[in-house]
Amino acid sequence: MTTDVWLPFAPEEIPGLPSAADHGLTYRFWDGGDTFPADPADCAFYVVPYLKGAEIAVRPLAGMARAEVVQTLSAGVDHVQAGMGPLHPGVRLCNARSVHEASTAELTLALILASLRGIPRFVEGQRQEEWRSGFYPALADKTVLIVGYGSIGSAIEDRLTPFECARVLRVARSARDTERGPVHPLAELPSLLPEADVVVLSTPLTEATRGLADAEFLARMRDGALLVNVARGPVVDTKALLAEVESGRLTAALDVTDPEPLPAGHPLWHAPGVLISPHVGGSTSAFLPRAKRLLARQLTHWTAGEPLDNVVYTTA
Repeated sequence: MTTDVWLPFAPEEIPGLPSAADHGLTYRFWDGGDTFPADPADCAFYVVPYLKGAEIAVRPLAGMARAEVVQTLSAGVDHVQAGMGPLHPGVRLCNARSVHEASTAELTLALILASLRGIPRFVEGQRQEEWRSGFYPALADKTVLIVGYGSIGSAIEDRLTPFECARVLRVARSARDTERGPVHPLAELPSLLPEADVVVLSTPLTEATRGLADAEFLARMRDGALLVNVARGPVVDTKALLAEVESGRLTAALDVTDPEPLPAGHPLWHAPGVLISPHVGGSTSAFLPRAKRLLARQLTHWTAGEPLDNVVYTTA
C-alpha cells in the first residue's frame, strides 16, 4: 500500500519537497481533472486545486479514508470545510496563510485609491475623449477601518502606513493589542463604523460573518464612505448595498460579490460609485513561488512528525 500526496503542481516543480523515496511517499499530480491520478483511498495529504471551485475541491474527499491533512491554497477554507463531513476524526484542514497577503493587500490599496481618486471616471473619460478634471478625495487624512485583522488585514495596514491616514481602526473576532495599537472585538464594530471614511472587509466567511455588512451595518457608515470587500461575497448583503450605492450615499469597491461570478445583467455592474474586480486578490505572479514554499514547508513538517502551520479546523 502506498502513501500518496496529491499536488496541484508537478512535484519536480516544487523545490524543497521531502524525498519520496526516503519517506515512502508517492507524489500524484491532480489539478482538478475529470480522472483522479490514483485511488483517493491511498491519499494521506491532499492539496486542493486552486481556483477550481468548491465542487472540484471536495470531489475526492469522500473516498479519502486515510487522509491526514487537507491543505488549501486559498486564504479562505469555507468551500472545502463544508465537504469534510465524510472524513474520519483528526483530519487537519490548513489554509494558505503567508501566500496571499502581499497580493491581496496590493489590490486593496489599488481599489481604495482608484475609487477615491476617480480612476474609473478617468478611464471612461479617455474613451469618450473628455478631460474630466476637478477635485477628488485623497486617502491622506482619512480614517480607515479594517474588519478582519488577521495576516491579510495586517498586510493591508503595512501598505496604508505611507499614505498619511488620520487613523487606522482594527476589528477582529476578539480584542488584543498589537505594536500598532489595539484590535477591537467584533462587538464594538457598530460604534466604530460611523468614524470611518473607508471600511475594508478582509474577514473569513463564517457563520458569524455571513451577511455581516447588512442594512444596519451599512446605515451606520458615514455619508460618502467607501466600502471595500476583499473577503468573500456573502459577507455583504448585496441587496442592502445596492440600496445604499444607488442612493449615492455610499460607494463600494468589490473584489468579491454575491453571487459570484457576477452574472450579466446584474444591477451591481452598473450601480453608481461601484468598482468591481473579478476576485483576483490573490491571483498574481506572487502566488506561485509562495504557494510552492508553503507546500514544501508543510510537507517537511508532516513527514518529520512536527506541528503543521495554519491549522484552522480538525474533523471531530
